[in-house]
Amino acid sequence: MIRPKTDKEIEVMRQGGQLLGQILASLAKEVEPGVTPKDISKIAASKIEKADLQAVLLGYEGFSDVMCISTNDAIVHGLPNKTPFKKGDVVKLDLTVAYKGLVVDSALTVIAGEEPAGDKKRLLEGTKRSLEAGIAAIRGDGTRVGDIASAVQEVLDEYKLGIIRDLVGHGIGEHIHEEPNVPNYGVAGTGPILPAGATICVEPMATLGGWQISVAKDKWTINVADGSLGAHFEHTVLVTDKGAEILTLV
Repeated sequence: MIRPKTDKEIEVMRQGGQLLGQILASLAKEVEPGVTPKDISKIAASKIEKADLQAVLLGYEGFSDVMCISTNDAIVHGLPNKTPFKKGDVVKLDLTVAYKGLVVDSALTVIAGEEPAGDKKRLLEGTKRSLEAGIAAIRGDGTRVGDIASAVQEVLDEYKLGIIRDLVGHGIGEHIHEEPNVPNYGVAGTGPILPAGATICVEPMATLGGWQISVAKDKWTINVADGSLGAHFEHTVLVTDKGAEILTLV
């Protein structure tokens, strides 16, 4: 069941989303060659504490860090390690926090030590644009999940990117994962109906190769099965009466 949030809950998620967005943007600037994922997660832990947020992922189903950091062919759920980033690494930062008991979630992708070019630029630009298109497809109360999924897919197809099919966006608020699932491919006019007040995560995950995935030996990190580079962008979004509001936008 998709439960619309109350005005009070929405305001709390709006405040938490702003704090999350600021932290994530600052962490992106720390990704440089020689820095390790563990270095980034330590900075994140400090910023989360100072902002009076709760690190939702820490201890979640046994996860042992405050955020997910996934590099190159690791697409999501990367457990931060001590392997230094190299110049040109494609790095996904995914942070989930709670503020006054309500959860918000956001992710972005950056390249260590250089500006995106060539296929890496196509990957990052296409994935980010697909997120923007998915959010723009939310026309307010009564929007169907398929409207979002179709809009995301259209852009990813335009950029000739592989669409991860086994991982999806989701509802969020009281818990990390709520109804409904929000896939990154689908047919407009189909799927669950989103009421005004619903809060969801739109999060396209795309690759320069195929869509199949595999789980790494750490039992957390999810890799692109064919070893190709992947990107991930995500916002927590509020469905309004006539459109959408991005709660994690800085």
